[in-house]
Amino acid sequence: MQIHVVQRGENLYTIAQRYGVRVAQIVAANGLPNPNQLLVGQALVIPSNVYVVRPGDTVWSIAQRFGTTPQALLQLNRLPATGILYAGQALRLPEPPKPAIDVNAFTVQFGQSGAQAVREVGPYLTYVSPFAYRIQATGGLEPVDDAATLQAAQQNRIVPMMAITNFTATEAGTALASAVLNDVSVQETLLTNVVNTMREKGYRGLNIDFENVSPSDKEAYNAFLQRAVDRLHPEGYFVSSSLAPKTSANQPGLLYEAHDYPAHGRILDFVVLMTYEWGYRLGPPQAISPIDQIARVLEYAVTAIPRNKIFMGFQVYARDWLLPHVQGQQAETFSMSEALRRAIQYGAVIQYDTTAQSPYYRYTDAQGRQHEVWFEDARSAQAKFDLVKRYNLRGISYWVLGYPFPENWPLLAANFTIRKRA
Repeated sequence: MQIHVVQRGENLYTIAQRYGVRVAQIVAANGLPNPNQLLVGQALVIPSNVYVVRPGDTVWSIAQRFGTTPQALLQLNRLPATGILYAGQALRLPEPPKPAIDVNAFTVQFGQSGAQAVREVGPYLTYVSPFAYRIQATGGLEPVDDAATLQAAQQNRIVPMMAITNFTATEAGTALASAVLNDVSVQETLLTNVVNTMREKGYRGLNIDFENVSPSDKEAYNAFLQRAVDRLHPEGYFVSSSLAPKTSANQPGLLYEAHDYPAHGRILDFVVLMTYEWGYRLGPPQAISPIDQIARVLEYAVTAIPRNKIFMGFQVYARDWLLPHVQGQQAETFSMSEALRRAIQYGAVIQYDTTAQSPYYRYTDAQGRQHEVWFEDARSAQAKFDLVKRYNLRGISYWVLGYPFPENWPLLAANFTIRKRA
């Protein structure tokens, strides 16, 4: 698998010729709705392990580009030790070793649409987690219509993970979390309801996503995690949590202070780092999951949590901000496919921020308003996969299914062997 960035004057036929593949293969791998519409700066995944030598290439430069060695290239292609190449020569590229990882995806779609979202990417998932059962102050759980999603998970050998949370889109959930975390009898009722739901529906584990927890409740939160493990482990269930993206132990702020990385890493089976939302829907336009910021989080995380317990979060949606940005004005959220469709509609040229490792573009709409769009592509996905390898993490957790990103999945499979635990 290779990544090609479209240059001015190129079309799918010339790109396919260059890599020795069929146009139909590129169309399928990238989910292109119209093969005749390409954008300058658009990144395409190319389903080929053949590289066609270009003027100026050397065995060393090709090896560096594809993360292999000159010796491996020479041996695979039965080239003389001199390594003399000529333009147009087709070289086979060595298959890099693929580490095995777990892959989770959260989904907020329910009913048949939720089931279809799971089926579309089923081969690439270890876990799926319908989001979410909201806890109640009495220890109850607000119901979730997850039956079709769980059936799709079973059909695709995906482990279903129950998610519980304290917040909604309109409520921070701080007071609710405090009420539950400081009442042991309510926690026992809550955990009984969790176990009963898991038994009834076939869940295999639990994800606890308590956000905006008061800093004064940190120790109570840790105690609840231990109580959950003590209750669920004997029943054969695993327990995980979702954690705000911290870069230090004492990072201030309501999102961070009660999330105790060492405690979660010690108590739980694994954690999901929510390494996204720097480009917040109500904030100024910027990369949603900038690679430099994710790396800062991982640098801290691996000092506090065992690497084999860490899932790196990866968002699979794009955002469109109006310019100039007004504080509190909400950006539009949509899929990567829609980001490309919109760029084509307005004749945008895709740029790439090399610090954030994220693509973006600007356009002017029919009303004369300027917009800035940040999204993900094959290049930014590859940068994130490289981080997972660099830090030797347990896996990746996608937030959230339902936003088509077709080129991500074959690229994921080209980088990793995905564990199936069901």
